[in-house]
Parts: sequence; structure tokens; C-alpha cells
Amino acid sequence: MSSSTPDPSRWTADELVARDDWRLCYGDASVEAIRELLENGPGIVLLSEFPLADSGVDEARQRFLDWCGTIGTPLSQNEKGDPVFDVANAGFAADDPRSRGPNTKRSLSFHTDRCDVIAFLCWRQARVGGENEIVSSRLLHDTLLERRPDLVEILRETFVYKRHTVDLGNELPYVEQPIFSFCEGQFACAFLRVLIDRADKDPELPDLSDAQREALDELEKIAAEAGHAIQLLQQPGDVLLVNNWTTLHRRSGFEDHPDPENQRRLFRVWLSMPNSRPIDPRFAANYGATDGGAIRGGFRVNNS
Repeated sequence: MSSSTPDPSRWTADELVARDDWRLCYGDASVEAIRELLENGPGIVLLSEFPLADSGVDEARQRFLDWCGTIGTPLSQNEKGDPVFDVANAGFAADDPRSRGPNTKRSLSFHTDRCDVIAFLCWRQARVGGENEIVSSRLLHDTLLERRPDLVEILRETFVYKRHTVDLGNELPYVEQPIFSFCEGQFACAFLRVLIDRADKDPELPDLSDAQREALDELEKIAAEAGHAIQLLQQPGDVLLVNNWTTLHRRSGFEDHPDPENQRRLFRVWLSMPNSRPIDPRFAANYGATDGGAIRGGFRVNNS
């Protein structure tokens, strides 16, 4: 698919709201329909009424993981190989190496995760805030192509990513991969600025050029423009799935309930999908495989 060919994953917020195929009830949604919407549709699925009645938190977490295993292959989210991450405020200090965006209550910038599809199940929502925003990365590519094609060319080159502080099973100190890419006609976008900025600040790694910094700033600016991203507030029992190659996502900051039992908690599963697109060979160091349908992504397990 060339950059000029219409892409079903390219949408504005109003266009996505106007269609109803991506909003489904858990009991009515087939695995095939979910996979098709994620890979060849808008790249987003919102399921309501996931069965949580009378479930404790551990049972709900396991039930969600089991269901995710019918959609794709769950991946490791830490060096121990844990396939589920609890998205909740852990109270770590900002300089604590265990701190990562999802276990804080601060707002997160637009980004992608290291997997084909990310799945969230809402167990408890915050007292205030905690909304998700999803934006079509193909829309961002095409908008930037119209305004600043020179910056698109830069974003198709490789950027240095420093290893994440919690990626303890990974022996590589950094990887290089593009933001925008095409492989066998298929578009893909991968973006995690926090690791790019950490690499830029590391005296042992290459500095960002002024042009690279401008391209990243403009990408984030366009993602935040009114009308581009859709805003969602998951309710308990809502499952949100997004294709990381075709969308970026972020979360607003939140204020929690004073009662620990009612504080915000979502369960997150990273999935490798059997119907995934092929991706640029430059992703191999970070994802392990690049062929369509290959098991790829997640954190390496530390076996030492």
C-alpha cells in the first residue's frame, strides 16, 4: 500500500465516531471480527460487558488473560515473563527505576507499546481523569506529508531508542528503528519519545539533530490537534484493544479514590497477532521478528 492509497486505519475523531463497527458487546464479538477490525479496519475495538460479576481482582485478571489468549499470543511485560501488567498508581518516586508511565497517575504522551496489539480491561476507574486518547498514525503521516514532506522523510529514517529501565532481560543498550515505515505495501508507525529523549541525553549515544527534534515535535503537535484523536473513558467491564502499528495512544492524569479498594486499576496485555502485517527489517533488534503473523515483541525474559 503506497502512501497515496486510502487506508481504512486513517480516520479523524468525527469519522470514527460516525461508524459503529468498532464498538461491540463482548457476547456478540467473534475472534475473527476483532482481528479483522484491528488489522484491516480502524485499528481500534471497544468491547462492553466483559464478565466481571462476582469476580475478585485475581480472578478477573486471569479471566482477561485467558480471553486475550484466544485473540493472539500474550507477551512478556517484564524480565520475569509476566503476561499481565496492572495499570495502577504504584506510588514510586519519579527517580525510582521501577517507575514506568502506566504505574503512575501522571498524564502520558502519545506513544506505542512493543507489541502488535495492546488490550486493556477496566477493573476500576479513577475518581477524576484517566481518559484514553487514540489517534490514527496514518492520519498523522498523511497530514505531515501534506504540510512538511521533508519531516516525513526524516521520520522514515532510524532513531536511537535507549533501553527501558525495566527492560532488564535485554542485553542491548539501545536499538535503532524508524517512526514511519512501509513494508510490502503495509504502513507501520512506532513511537516512544521518552526512550528517544533518554538516548539523546546519554553522552554515550548519538544526539538528536535539530531536524530530528523538529520532526518529533511536529508529530506530537499534529497528534494533539483538535479533531484528530478520539477520547474514551473506559468503564468497569470495558475492553479496549488498539493496533500499535496504526494508532498512537495516551492517557490523561488522574486523581484516585481515597479508598484503596476503589482506586483506578486496568489490566494490560500485550499481544502478538496471527494476522499481523509484515514490518520493516529495522525493527528486528527490538521485536525479534518482522514477518507478518510472526510472534514478536514484548520484553525479553532474564534467565540468569
